[in-house]
Amino acid sequence: MTLGPRVFKTGIAVTLSLYICYFLNLEPAVFAAVAALFTIQPSIYRSWRQLLDQVMTNTMGAAISLFSIYFIGDNPIIIGVLMMLVISLSLKMKMESTIPLTLVTVLAIMSTPDNENIDFILNRFLIILVGIGSALVVNLLIIPPNYKKNYLEKTRTVFQNMSLLLRTAVSNELTETSFQEQSKKLQDDIRKLEDLFKMFDEERTKLSKLKPVDVREIVLFKQMLKTLQQGEEILENIEEHYFQTGANEAEDYLFDTQIEQLIKYHEYLFLKYEGKIKQQENHHELKEIKESAAFFERALDIYKQNKDQKFRLLIIASSIVEYSFHLQRMDQLIDQYYKVRKV
Repeated sequence: MTLGPRVFKTGIAVTLSLYICYFLNLEPAVFAAVAALFTIQPSIYRSWRQLLDQVMTNTMGAAISLFSIYFIGDNPIIIGVLMMLVISLSLKMKMESTIPLTLVTVLAIMSTPDNENIDFILNRFLIILVGIGSALVVNLLIIPPNYKKNYLEKTRTVFQNMSLLLRTAVSNELTETSFQEQSKKLQDDIRKLEDLFKMFDEERTKLSKLKPVDVREIVLFKQMLKTLQQGEEILENIEEHYFQTGANEAEDYLFDTQIEQLIKYHEYLFLKYEGKIKQQENHHELKEIKESAAFFERALDIYKQNKDQKFRLLIIASSIVEYSFHLQRMDQLIDQYYKVRKV
């Protein structure tokens, strides 16, 4: 059983909302718990954004409900029409994430016989706000996320898996089942890493004043993600194209060796960013530029010898050279990042 921070915070937010309703004598408290469930977010910025959006759309939903009760009615058909209207307006306002809770607000107000009492309507609306506020407080105070640390740990994990797959892709050493399992895990982890980067970027750019070193770090982290995405693309190209070319041992060695060198370069860059490697200005970068150019020339020669059968090798070679390019870019960004840090 996985009990992550978000699961833990959801439980606390629900408990807090129920206790607040109990002490303020607000009934039924279950609506506050539902509001807390819908509002809890994985980041502080998204919590603030969600709070503002929820207040706006829930106020809109409450106003529409109030208008309907006094001037139109509250039979099931009207409630259904109001639901469609609220959904349409929320989409128009580009606040799709608030739709479920806004619909709960409309139902909470319109689904009881006493809904013509203004105090009753305000009571229900206040209960919803208690749930929203509870989720925000919990997100701010309980286990605040460290996105930089989480992101770097995840990039390392993704790289280790990608490294294994790339090193064994051409030699085809892994069993089909194992390769497919690891590939699926790599794809899922990269998607999660993309979400982590978005949250890291939001926290840095939306909630604080950026220093030059912060800007450099965001750009560098984005490039880290790009290199991993490019490594995944190599794997996809090898799986789809390589074994259909009837490659011989010399071609296997050429591609395997180039991939191995780039994996070592990638590992070197992680160590360089972590400050575990002595700075060697442009040494690895220039070496990789020359070796990548030489590799592609050899792949092009193979293609020219048998254009019909070896065309697919060029697709793979191009993705390998692009991976090299992104690694070189990452190398440059690490140097720039440390230069700004020293200032």
